[in-house]
Amino acid sequence: MEDDLEDLYENAPCGHLSTLLDGTIAKINGTLLTWLGYRREELVGQRRFSDLLTGGGRIYHETHFAPILAMQGEIGGVSLELRTKDGSRMPVLVTSIVKAGSEGQPQLIRTAIFDAKMRRAYERELLDARKAAEREDERLRHLVGKLQRSLLPAVLQTPPGLDSAAYYRAASTDHVGGDFYDLFPLVDGRWGFFLGDVSGKGVEAAAVTALARYTLRAATVYDPDPAAALRNLNTVLWQEYREDARYCTVVFGILTPTTAVGGFTAVIASGGHPEPLLLRADGSIHYHPTKGRIVGAFPDSRYTNTTVVVNPGDTLLLYSDGLTEARPVGSETTDGRYGTAALARFARSLAPTTAAAAVTAVTALLDTFGTGLTDDTAVLAIGAPSHRA
Repeated sequence: MEDDLEDLYENAPCGHLSTLLDGTIAKINGTLLTWLGYRREELVGQRRFSDLLTGGGRIYHETHFAPILAMQGEIGGVSLELRTKDGSRMPVLVTSIVKAGSEGQPQLIRTAIFDAKMRRAYERELLDARKAAEREDERLRHLVGKLQRSLLPAVLQTPPGLDSAAYYRAASTDHVGGDFYDLFPLVDGRWGFFLGDVSGKGVEAAAVTALARYTLRAATVYDPDPAAALRNLNTVLWQEYREDARYCTVVFGILTPTTAVGGFTAVIASGGHPEPLLLRADGSIHYHPTKGRIVGAFPDSRYTNTTVVVNPGDTLLLYSDGLTEARPVGSETTDGRYGTAALARFARSLAPTTAAAAVTAVTALLDTFGTGLTDDTAVLAIGAPSHRA
């Protein structure tokens, strides 16, 4: 049995409206009348389509909807709100076309109106969900930042007569990084310092970082010997994380100020970490050679000490491999990484320098890497001023 066309029009699942070119309502179906709460005689020939809109909708109709419809002959999917007879608002989607006569002249406007209450509710739910997700992301970033700060010294102490500076750059605000550093006094006038990089990211890496920092500091209290401290850390990490393959690279040193001549000497041991750079007062630079396995990966690793002399005007620069393994645009290396050779050229352009100036320059260098900086990076510089106060 075929549907009755009049019944199909009157009781369609959407509102139907025909208006004259000036917007006067010429025909309206029962569905739309029911939604609005009007009787047919209250609208047909008495009101315009724009009269059924809210205040904002009327402005949009006059400034956008009607002009576009006049120019293009149709407009579809426009979100508006109707004002019902009792004053409530009804969100709808409106599609209109201009019906032309046999000679092409416009005669009237046909409009289909769809109830958008469910869609509007869904959009609100999506918006609420998005805002909740943004709040959760912000909370996560706050927690990550707070946890990250707890793994670094709140204030970098400086040995008397020397200068120091440090910087940490996280590759992501969503994950705790594994780079760490510290510079701290010992009871006999010497100072301990270290800079390291834990494998992985996140909470697991943060746990290893915390363990490494406090193990190194505690080991120094009992035996201020860098090689012994790394052996102790290696034992602790191996026993704790050998099933999870958690390890780190680290360079650790004991600094003794040479007050008579200025500067300092440092006894250094390294566990698989990039070699420190020494920027000399005469403008030369060189990598200080260090050897040693990564810490925590093998049960019987051995570490050895080397000594570096830092004279007045010299600066010792420690860094993590996030710097040399960055992939800046235009890198000249075969694998695209920044590399140690480029870092050496960069350091040579700085020497002689101070600890603060060196760290500031490296910070600016990291800014140029953009998305090529894919790993966390830590930098620690300890310098001997050229002229003592």
